[in-house]
Amino acid sequence: MTMQKFLRAAALWALCAVAGTAIGATNFPSHPLRMIVPFAPGGGADLTARMIAEPLGKLLGQPVVVENKPSAGGTLGATQVARATSDGYTLLYTTPGPQITNPYLMKSLPYDPRKDLVPVSELAVVPSVLVAAKRLNVSTVRELVQYAAAHPHEVRFASAGIGASSHLSGELFKAMANVQIDHVPYAGTGAALRDVLGGTVEIAIDSVAVYLPYIQSGAVKALGVTTPTELPMLPGVPPIGKDLAGFDASPVNYLSAPAGTPPEVIAKLNAAVVEVLKSADLRKRMMDIGLLPESSTPQAMAALIDAESSKWKKVIEMSGARLD
Repeated sequence: MTMQKFLRAAALWALCAVAGTAIGATNFPSHPLRMIVPFAPGGGADLTARMIAEPLGKLLGQPVVVENKPSAGGTLGATQVARATSDGYTLLYTTPGPQITNPYLMKSLPYDPRKDLVPVSELAVVPSVLVAAKRLNVSTVRELVQYAAAHPHEVRFASAGIGASSHLSGELFKAMANVQIDHVPYAGTGAALRDVLGGTVEIAIDSVAVYLPYIQSGAVKALGVTTPTELPMLPGVPPIGKDLAGFDASPVNYLSAPAGTPPEVIAKLNAAVVEVLKSADLRKRMMDIGLLPESSTPQAMAALIDAESSKWKKVIEMSGARLD
């Protein structure tokens, strides 16, 4: 083959590839999609993913099948999506771990969290609440800070484990309040909840969904929420930021796709998510389990990932937390 013929053939191949991508994007989706949840069935992420997957599939005209791939703080599922074909048919329902915090908690990852995944849309904010055991003689964030300052290392905070949002939120509180409180990691939220209810551990910062029934029953005291404003499900409980200016520690859940997914496909998926999250029924169901439904553009979600990564990198490095 002469050089001229080779160049013509290369140009034709490139043109065909572009045309194929355009046609694929126009017809998307033509078969079922997979939504990978990198956590075990029955958890909060799994439940929310299934809430969203069903109406999303109806709107797209193809089923969205949820698949659970739990392991290593979400890295197994994230790796599968990062290595999947970049056609929009494999999506990742994710929490901060795979892209925002795991890069700083783990020595290495089997994927590049910033290059191998691209955001589709935000899905929900998962607000948390600072609770205190009944035996602790404090009723506000300010009183807690004053007590902890006067009694270094006597106040302990429970978490669902090293690197969990409940751990990192506690470390952020500790740093911003400039108090010496000690971390007590547990093997999951249930065990941490048990000891806070029993008064073995003094405080915790964990999801509203977990603690709401116990706050309502008076089993624990709600001191503040991690969002910048009050929450509709906890009226009268002020933001922690009222006393610790700038405090904001609410994990975000969002949808990602493999890098290289055509922009037209990302745009179509984003528009579908935005429409699905307008449903009053879905929004109520999400809020009933302690979530704040929230959509975004892919660009806004990318900016949020950058901002959250920067914030939690500092907290993780300061705390010395590691998952290796």
